[in-house]
Amino acid sequence: MNKKSVIISTDPGIDDAVAIALALFSEQLEVKLICPIFGNVSLENTKLNTEKLLTLYKKSPRIVLGSHKPLLRKSINASNVHGKSGMDGYSFTASNILVDETITAAAAMHEVVNQSDDKTTIIGIGPLTDIALYIHLYPQDFKKIEKIVVMGGSLGRGNYGVLSEFNFAADPEAAKIVFDSGIPIQVAPMEVGRQAKVMPEVSEKIKKLGAIGDMFYQLFSKYRGGSFATGLSMYDALAIGLVLNPTMFDIVSTRVEIETTGLLTAGASLIDLKGYLDLPANAEVAVSVDPKQFEEWFIEAIAKTI
Repeated sequence: MNKKSVIISTDPGIDDAVAIALALFSEQLEVKLICPIFGNVSLENTKLNTEKLLTLYKKSPRIVLGSHKPLLRKSINASNVHGKSGMDGYSFTASNILVDETITAAAAMHEVVNQSDDKTTIIGIGPLTDIALYIHLYPQDFKKIEKIVVMGGSLGRGNYGVLSEFNFAADPEAAKIVFDSGIPIQVAPMEVGRQAKVMPEVSEKIKKLGAIGDMFYQLFSKYRGGSFATGLSMYDALAIGLVLNPTMFDIVSTRVEIETTGLLTAGASLIDLKGYLDLPANAEVAVSVDPKQFEEWFIEAIAKTI
């Protein structure tokens, strides 16, 4: 079986750490490029976190540094959820991984897509700034992109603004560029991440899955994306799940528009499930996930890290 060529744009982040592992240890994927970007914490910290993670994972995909701020706006962060460093709660060993800072993430994406024999899937689990820049600069690559898979947006209310989910609120203009591109897009919105909870008994199972499982357990104990006692939301893992195990989702084809001009609603995602906008579909949106299927897939996928 040929492995699927994959690029990951990420802002680790505790749930990003999990998503990266799920992708790197999958037998179905070949992660050819990882681009840390600003988001949950500063670019300095997401760069360090990526280096630490890949050292622990003993994996060496190409890493190219991404954007340090949004296209037009001031940066926001989610250190209140992930801790000041982005991965508080675990003492990592010294990193032996180097991040390439001699080329832009957009240019590196272009190189990977053009050098791949098959089409490439781009996974965005942070702000979409670098993916938007890539789309803007290299439209000739569109035919070689399988799809863009993102964790972001919300079906209803937000978790950063009243109507805006964090990843899209971090760079609304970038999100709009991505959804206006015409490239096939799949979306795991915030609410689906809240359905895919890691319950206490699952955390205990993960703790026993080697050094990486123990690392996740310790990070989970500090993660404020839910409650360690009542269940943690694994938002970014859902993007990997859409690539690897789409049958656990209920997916609809619909229109997604991103608000960029609203004074109080910038970054809001209008996921038009009832056809109010009377516009053609531009994305496949997961509207629910089977919690039991997710739990089984999640544990099985992490077990592959041993």
